Amino acid sequence: MPDPTRPRASLRTAVVWEVLQDALDRRVKATGRDALDVLDTGGGSGNFAVPLARLGHRVTVVDPSPNALFALERRIAEAGVADRVKGVQGDVLGLFDVVERGGHDVVLCHGVLEYVDDPAEGVRNTVAALRSEGVLSLLAAGLGGAVVARALAGHFKEAKQALEDPDGRWGEGDPMPRRFTAEQLTGLVEDAGLAVAAVHGVRVFADLVPGVLVDTEPGALDALLKLEAAAAELPAFHSVATQLHVLGETPGAAGA
Repeated sequence: MPDPTRPRASLRTAVVWEVLQDALDRRVKATGRDALDVLDTGGGSGNFAVPLARLGHRVTVVDPSPNALFALERRIAEAGVADRVKGVQGDVLGLFDVVERGGHDVVLCHGVLEYVDDPAEGVRNTVAALRSEGVLSLLAAGLGGAVVARALAGHFKEAKQALEDPDGRWGEGDPMPRRFTAEQLTGLVEDAGLAVAAVHGVRVFADLVPGVLVDTEPGALDALLKLEAAAAELPAFHSVATQLHVLGETPGAAGA
C-alpha cells in the first residue's frame, strides 16, 4: 500500500501499513461490510486517508491545521476519492465537538500524542470514537530511537538528557515535545479499555542508514524494507525504534 514512487516514504510507513491493512481486512471480514468507517485524527494532508479511501473505505480526517486540510481537499480531488474522504478542523482533545462518539470501525492516531497536553485523554477520546467492535492504530515517537540517534551523532550529553527527561527531550532545541517507550504507549491503550493486539518498532534502522547507500546501492532499499519488517515485531528492537506502533482492539473486536 505504500506509494511505490516514493521509496523514502515506504521506509517510514511500510510496517504500519502492513499491520493496518491486516487489521482492516479482519474488520471487513468480521463486519461483512466492504467499506469501513475510519477516523484519522491528525491526518493532515491525507497520507493514510487517501490510500484507505482508494480501498473503498469512508475516512474522516480531523486536523487542527487549515493548511493541511486545504492540501487534503486538493489531494483527494486529484486522487478521485473526494466522495469518500471528509476533512474537519479540530483536535483529539476536542474530538467530539466535530465527530460522533462510537461511530467508527477504525481510528488512527498517528503523530498526535507527542503534541497534546494530555496524552491519556487523547487516547481515551480515540477509544470513545470506536464502535463496540473496533480497532485503534496508534503511532508515536519512540524514546530509544532519539537517544541512539543523538549518541551516534556525537551528542552524548543530549542523548543522556533525553534518556533522563520525563518527556524524552534532549534539550531546548528539540523539536519533539514528547516521546514514549513501548510500555508507556501500551499502558495508555490498556488504561483506556483496549486489549493490545500488537506492538511494532518503526524505522528501527532506516533513520540510521546513510541515505546515499539506500539510494545508490542496487537492491538496498528492498533489503532494508525486509530487515525493518523482520525486526519490527521483536521486543528487543522496540527500545531503539524511531517510532512505535501499537494496535489496540475493543473487547468485542478482540473476541471476534
